[in-house]
Amino acid sequence: MIKGSGEGKSTAPTTYFGNRVVKEAEKMSLVRGVFDSVADKYDLMNDVMSLGVHRLWKKAMVDLINPRPDMILADVGGGTGDIAFRFIKGGGGAVVVVDVNSDMLSRGRDRAVDMGIREGVTWLNGDAELLPLEDMSVDVFAISFCIRNVTHIDRVLAEAKRILKPGGRFICLEFSKVSEPLLSKVYDKYSFVVLPLLGEVIAGDRASYQYLAESIRKFPGPVQFASRIERAGFSRVKVRELSAGIAALHSAWRI
Repeated sequence: MIKGSGEGKSTAPTTYFGNRVVKEAEKMSLVRGVFDSVADKYDLMNDVMSLGVHRLWKKAMVDLINPRPDMILADVGGGTGDIAFRFIKGGGGAVVVVDVNSDMLSRGRDRAVDMGIREGVTWLNGDAELLPLEDMSVDVFAISFCIRNVTHIDRVLAEAKRILKPGGRFICLEFSKVSEPLLSKVYDKYSFVVLPLLGEVIAGDRASYQYLAESIRKFPGPVQFASRIERAGFSRVKVRELSAGIAALHSAWRI
C-alpha cells in the first residue's frame, strides 16, 4: 500500500493499477472493467499470447492438486473455468468457482454447457478478499493468474487460510520474475510492445493488455511472495518456476 502524502493532497490510501497510482477503493472497479472488456476473447488471447504454454502451466497446477473424488476445490478468480474443468476431468469432486467479474462467470457457465459439464460446479460472484464461503469448508484453495490483480494480497491469503480445512492446501499459479537475463530482455520487449498490439488486434482492447504487462512487473518476486504466504500462517511453502520464471507455482499447507 502506498500512503498519500503532501500538504493539501488526499490522505486516502492508494495502490497500483498497473503503473498508475489509484485510490484503493477504485482498484476493484478498474480491474473488473478490464476483465469485463476482454471476457469474450479471454481464452483465445491466453492461447495467442502464451503460444499455448499456459495450458502446460495449468496442467502442472492441476497435477500438483492431484484431484480426488472426495476433494472440494475453491477456484478463486476462476472465471472461465479452466482450472475447474481440468480438476473435474482429472477425477476431482465438487468445485466452487468464485470471481468478481460476472461476464467471466457467464463465459465459464457457457463453456461448461458446451463441454457437457452440468453438475459439480457452483459459480459465485464474489470478492477474493471477502469470499462467500464458510470457514474450513474446502480441501484446496486454487488461484490462477488472479492474485496480482487484487487490492490487498494479504487479505486474500487470510481468506485462503480461513476457508481451508486443517490439512488443506493453498496453490497459486501466477506470472513471476524471469530468471534468465537474456530471456528477461526479450520478454520485456514482448510484454510491452507485442502484447498490447495483440490485445488491440484480437480483443479490440490495447489498454487492458498494457495493464496486464504492467501488473506482472508490480507483483512480488517468488521469494517475496513465498514469505508473505508464510506470514499468513501457512507451512511448508514451496515454489516451482515454470518456463524460466515467466510463471511460478506456489504451494503451501494449512495446519
